[in-house]
Amino acid sequence: MERPSKRQPDELRKITIEPNINKHAEGSCLIKCGDTHVICTATVEDKVPMWMRNSGRGWVTAEYGMIPRATGTRTDREAKKGQSGRTQEIQRLIGRALRSVVDLKALGEICIKIDCDVVQADGGTRTASITGGYVALHLALQKLRAQRRFYALPLFDTVSAISCGIYEGTPVLDLDYIEDSNAQTDSNFVITGKGGIVEIQGTAERTPFTPDEFKRLYELACKGTTEISKIQHDVLGE
Repeated sequence: MERPSKRQPDELRKITIEPNINKHAEGSCLIKCGDTHVICTATVEDKVPMWMRNSGRGWVTAEYGMIPRATGTRTDREAKKGQSGRTQEIQRLIGRALRSVVDLKALGEICIKIDCDVVQADGGTRTASITGGYVALHLALQKLRAQRRFYALPLFDTVSAISCGIYEGTPVLDLDYIEDSNAQTDSNFVITGKGGIVEIQGTAERTPFTPDEFKRLYELACKGTTEISKIQHDVLGE
């Protein structure tokens, strides 16, 4: 089996993360995973949702969207017709992933909103958003620490995400659009830098996959997120 991109089965697409691309946001980055490009920004608000007021705990949430020509054909902006179920599901996933590594009590009554805007899509937009969203979040927390809002970053760990799937009978890492649209199995793994599992989304698109095949997908995901975590550390300098 030869992948359309000529990559090895366990090879990531080229990943680059450019930090501080937005001068207004407290934290921001442009993440490129092959031809999938996502702008992630973090906004700090000195208030929490009404249901969290006076709790002494902070909150991290996310919004996700795709610009009209992120894909091969133009898609109307969701502001025109309302959010799709897919968009709501993805942004909830991003929020859960980021909150999993944040000490919300140490954060205090602050809300950090992560916006993930896909400017070009070629598969793996949700996983790129989680990976880049963490970098934007971390940068915002660094800025708050510099302002002496807290002495230590209120983080337990790092977090990143990657897709894996079975393409033409072979388990592969980091699916692009061609592979994703033709995969027998498509899975997304959200894993912390210490190897903790935050979430796994897996679907058999055609025939059910076996426990051994799932184990191989998990092994590929661990390899991929370990490599991504190193990229995050290099970008953040911590």
